Amino acid sequence: MTPVELSRTVLCAVRRAVDEGELSVDVPARAVVTSPGPGGRGDYATNIALQLARPAGQTPLRVAEVLRPHLMGAEGVSGVEITGPGFLNITVDGAAVLDLVRRISSEGPRYGHSDELAGEVFPVRVPYEVRAEVLADVLARIIGAQGGRVDVSHGPLQGSGQDIRHGLGREAVGRCGADGGDSRGGTVVRPVPAPEDPAPLGLDAARWALVHPAPHDRPRITADHLVQREGNPLFRVRYAHARTRAVRRNAADLGFGAQPGPLDAAGLVNLLADYPRVLATAVTAPSAGSSHRSSHRSADAVVRSLGGARELGAALVPDLSAPSRLARHLVGVADATLVLLPAVLPRGEEKPSAAHRARLALAEAAGAVLAGGLSLLGIDAPDHL
Repeated sequence: MTPVELSRTVLCAVRRAVDEGELSVDVPARAVVTSPGPGGRGDYATNIALQLARPAGQTPLRVAEVLRPHLMGAEGVSGVEITGPGFLNITVDGAAVLDLVRRISSEGPRYGHSDELAGEVFPVRVPYEVRAEVLADVLARIIGAQGGRVDVSHGPLQGSGQDIRHGLGREAVGRCGADGGDSRGGTVVRPVPAPEDPAPLGLDAARWALVHPAPHDRPRITADHLVQREGNPLFRVRYAHARTRAVRRNAADLGFGAQPGPLDAAGLVNLLADYPRVLATAVTAPSAGSSHRSSHRSADAVVRSLGGARELGAALVPDLSAPSRLARHLVGVADATLVLLPAVLPRGEEKPSAAHRARLALAEAAGAVLAGGLSLLGIDAPDHL
């Protein structure tokens, strides 16, 4: 269960309490769900009781006591405790975590792939500009991971007479018209162009420099992308992947392997669970709303909305912000993984325990997602760095 899904669960609990006459308040538009603070317990905490206390004319503690049984009966919630003046501390069902880790372990770097866009062809028009070509290539990879195909046509567009061919985005398979255009039309990939030739950065850093910023932002073509330190997001992503491989080798040397189990790493688990949704939002439709609105939906909700749009004959179109969104999601996964990794291996005379095996299983799952995501960006994921 992701924080967004849990937020909806909290609001449903409020609505049930209102419907049953236990609270007299307007159901708020959103419920804030965060990690528990000092003295908190469980996987998440919400201050919804404090938020509703004044309009309900009751103490926060009383409101929390009213909401607790409604939350306890919700799917995916295994425990709810009240702490402090009325914070609700929520523990989610550990079985969902086990299923997620097992699924990623089974699917490996193909986790998040589907056939939901099977048979869909998306015409894309690309000017001869390196950043546009790279974005088109990454879109083709992400949409291909959902079973669809991007049909790319190259050529100068209005206001773009440049002919830049650096070889960084030529992997995209598409039909190039003789006049450089596409008579069928299609989505135009025309981001803010690269200010200079990114080729001196090398393939991986150049692609990252062009993809990581949002399409409307000016990319930085600087040597910062090559620096091996924490301030470089690309380094963090590739380093986190390499470290997951290292702890796997080290665990084997110590005589133990991965075994999914309950553990306290909700932030990383939620990022891994959200990865399929990030891929699913590579296309959008009028009925699905903008990419910003769909970004808070689960993968299933996005797929259902796109399926409904197809039934109504709506034209699905590629979302040009999908490559940037994927890159930024990988940074989040990497940062959460690097927090987990120091606790994966036993220290000193400590013997490997079930907790170590569970952390190793989660670390390996994170490594698979990082490898799969980097592959979709066209970037290498080395086992040693």
